[in-house]
Amino acid sequence: MSRESEADTTGQAVLPGTLPEGLRAELVAFRRDLHMHPELGNQEFRTTAAIKARLERAGLQPQVLAVGTGLICDIGEPDPARPMLALRADIDALPIPDTKVDCAYRSTVPDRAHACGHDVHTAVVLGAGLVLADLHRQGRLKRAVRLIFQPAEEVLPGGASDAIESGALEGVGRIVGVHCDPKVDAGRIGLRHGPITSACDRLEVALNGPGGHTARPHLTTDLVTAVARVVTDVPALVARRVDARAGLAVTWGRIESGHACNVIPQHAELSGTVRCLDLASWRAAPDLVHAAIDEIANLHRAKSEINYIRGVPPVVNDLETTDLLRDAMAIRCGVHSVEDTEQSLGGEDFSWYLEQVPGAMARLGVRTPGEWAVRDLHQGDFDADESAITVGVELFTAAALLDADR
Repeated sequence: MSRESEADTTGQAVLPGTLPEGLRAELVAFRRDLHMHPELGNQEFRTTAAIKARLERAGLQPQVLAVGTGLICDIGEPDPARPMLALRADIDALPIPDTKVDCAYRSTVPDRAHACGHDVHTAVVLGAGLVLADLHRQGRLKRAVRLIFQPAEEVLPGGASDAIESGALEGVGRIVGVHCDPKVDAGRIGLRHGPITSACDRLEVALNGPGGHTARPHLTTDLVTAVARVVTDVPALVARRVDARAGLAVTWGRIESGHACNVIPQHAELSGTVRCLDLASWRAAPDLVHAAIDEIANLHRAKSEINYIRGVPPVVNDLETTDLLRDAMAIRCGVHSVEDTEQSLGGEDFSWYLEQVPGAMARLGVRTPGEWAVRDLHQGDFDADESAITVGVELFTAAALLDADR
């Protein structure tokens, strides 16, 4: 009996919306095309055009966001009395080289790669939209659904804010998304109620002071020592000024100072990230970090200039939406296809949507079952088991149909 039928052989109800084989192959090809032509945040013009063209072929009316990339598309007629479920995908790539070997669809753009799986996310939401559009034509979609293809997730504070300003959440009552997880097998998802990602901010610091000869550091501001103390002491100070369970961490990624071995410089720069597991501590983080940097800089008679760039708060999954995704996945792939997942220190601008409406993000397994190699995100050799696209599409279609009945 087909999975499209109303009941399986045990008599248990089965939702319609299974991904047809022809569309499955098309979505894999679509994902590979995006993988070969990655575009950075707010530059996703080719990607946006490809998504728009495919949705229009399906008889839909996608609208490009005001920023010029990304789009939203409604399936069915919005009803103010019944807020929509939104399905979100991020569409941008990373500024790193694709280092995969013997891969026919590796990036053709130098120093650009879909190393975070956004091409997979895009194919999933596109596929879910096409399946749901077909169900709507059949009169089987009881509530309108919105597709959100969001640009610039990798650019702090994230393109979600631009999408929201363009009206992406107008008429939306709940939002769901997925993120590729190379630690979870394809065919499975990871779920967690509550915080599933962390806050992530960017920090840029400049220290200045009179330099001089290394033979006479007492007559100068010993800037290299000052910046070294900022690097080592600030993370420890900040960590001691919040509850350890907040997971507030300052981590440096760049430091520059000086040009000669016997000259104490007048200027030093360093930059890094501030990550936090806890929403309340994230809100307090800027003042704590500023105070710690000034404390160390003043100790060494250095003048500090601090640029604290707000990024994203933690993604905090709503209980009801998390249960919706759990139930949808159990229907499609069985109860054992859902595993608990831990909160990560990665940041995700999906959190900005959750400041406005309830929602949840699932971790989409993309590791080939039985594979031992570890492919982490944001690495040039990252790739995904493409069977995950089918899993994501059917997860979202089931969630949309279940949500319409609740």
